[in-house]
Amino acid sequence: MKGKTISEIKVGDVAEATKTVSETDVYLFAGVTGDFNPAHMNETYAQKTFFKTRIAHGMLGAGFISAVVGMQLPGPGTIYITQELKFLAPTRIGDTVTARVEVLEVIADKKRVRMKTECINQEGKVILAGEAVVSPPRE
Repeated sequence: MKGKTISEIKVGDVAEATKTVSETDVYLFAGVTGDFNPAHMNETYAQKTFFKTRIAHGMLGAGFISAVVGMQLPGPGTIYITQELKFLAPTRIGDTVTARVEVLEVIADKKRVRMKTECINQEGKVILAGEAVVSPPRE
């Protein structure tokens, strides 16, 4: 399986994937990364925070973006160069998150693609926004 090459990618191309964040997702992410912040893991603690309940790790959403880039657009064989992120709203357990990428610029001479990246919750609220530069698979 191979992703789209630089010649197959056009400005405006879009890909997305949707996932409902489960408690298991949060625990597995914590286990893999070692981030056991009580804001993610301890409901009693989290109830005393600004969010009033546990929230998913912000980087879990970034991982959803990575999955779209790595599996759909450009897809398998793509290498990340940069990813900028702004965390705009929390992701709560049970939220349904759509990770979306859109091609903003094809830099053919450098074999790079600049993309808008974002995660949107089930209410249509952008919870994570940024830009990525990636190197698509070679011809």
